Amino acid sequence: MTRRELLAMAAATPLLRAAPQTQGSAKPAPASPVSIAKIATYDNKAVTAALETMFKQLGGIEKLVKNKTVAIKLNLTGAPTNRMNGIAPGITHWTHPAVVGAATYLFGKAGAKRVRIIESGANTNELLEDFLTKGGWDIKALQSAAKLVEFENTVNLGLGKKYFRLPVGSGAYMFPAWDMNHSYAETDVFVSIGKMKNHGGTAVTLAMKNLFGCLPASIYGGDAGVDEPNENPKTNRAAVGHTGVRAPSKCSPGELNFGTNNQMGYRMPRVIVDLIAARPIHLAIIDGIESIAGAELPRNTVQIKPNVLIAGFNPVCTDAVGTAVMGYDPRSVKGDKGFDGDNQFMLAEQRGLGSADLKRIEVRGAPIASVVCDFEKLRPARPVAPTSQRPPA
Repeated sequence: MTRRELLAMAAATPLLRAAPQTQGSAKPAPASPVSIAKIATYDNKAVTAALETMFKQLGGIEKLVKNKTVAIKLNLTGAPTNRMNGIAPGITHWTHPAVVGAATYLFGKAGAKRVRIIESGANTNELLEDFLTKGGWDIKALQSAAKLVEFENTVNLGLGKKYFRLPVGSGAYMFPAWDMNHSYAETDVFVSIGKMKNHGGTAVTLAMKNLFGCLPASIYGGDAGVDEPNENPKTNRAAVGHTGVRAPSKCSPGELNFGTNNQMGYRMPRVIVDLIAARPIHLAIIDGIESIAGAELPRNTVQIKPNVLIAGFNPVCTDAVGTAVMGYDPRSVKGDKGFDGDNQFMLAEQRGLGSADLKRIEVRGAPIASVVCDFEKLRPARPVAPTSQRPPA
């Protein structure tokens, strides 16, 4: 980022805070380049061209994906019937199929041997293909985007024979490990395609927050089995993740200190960091071409057009840039503009997972200041309520 871009950025967003030392290390958290593209349409050719240019700006993806299995985690919050004025959810709060199709095509072009599209369908264990079709997706077009394209609903055991345990490692905040569907473990490259939008517990939903959907509701849902998974879950993960009023199934490692804190603004940022520590993201993509401001679902929200795509190999750096594009300071503390709870990016930085310091992140493509879309200014007035009482995702 040039000095001129930094000065412009300072005028558009709050004053940037200095980076603290990471926990247990004198070395700063790693920083990685992030690419930004201005784009005002979901036209398939335009999105593909934009992503291809962005990948080149990042140094290319061939070495990352060639002869590899690539798993793409979608961001499909809520049921396909939950719509704003009848608009397809990809326009408002889901990852748009054009972005997924373009990424799939480019992974195939770069030599990926398999692309597996994954997500936990909301309150259903139906085939992911059927779930996506209800949301207006063209499954045949996606299947033809690369040589081998697979789909899996990861809300439960799915097509696997067992759950895989992914350890968080030293410094875990909330959970020591997570039990997940096999697709999150049996992959060489993990890609998170998040939607640019707000969230009540983490201020923003981008590539990092998208990982909350990795958790199988069969183990971490409100109606998960007490001892063993409930393979036919019908509720979301709010009781375990957002508020911590119930524990996950006892077959899982469980929470480190269950019952000590039930505040969503405390819990969710730490849960997200524990998730990306356990399931590292190799490529983060943020769909901000069209979206909503105000929440992660179409409730008390307004439809907006940020006209932007963002991509990077480090999810903390990528989301930090995405947060700045949304008009927020990625180094915010609780109580700052938009942040009712703790800051997931600073918690991730303290764990050494990536830098949230814009002064250390090289932005390629469009400058941040040229694409800032002030979500806080555009969103409807928020109801006054404690964070823990806001509707969960």
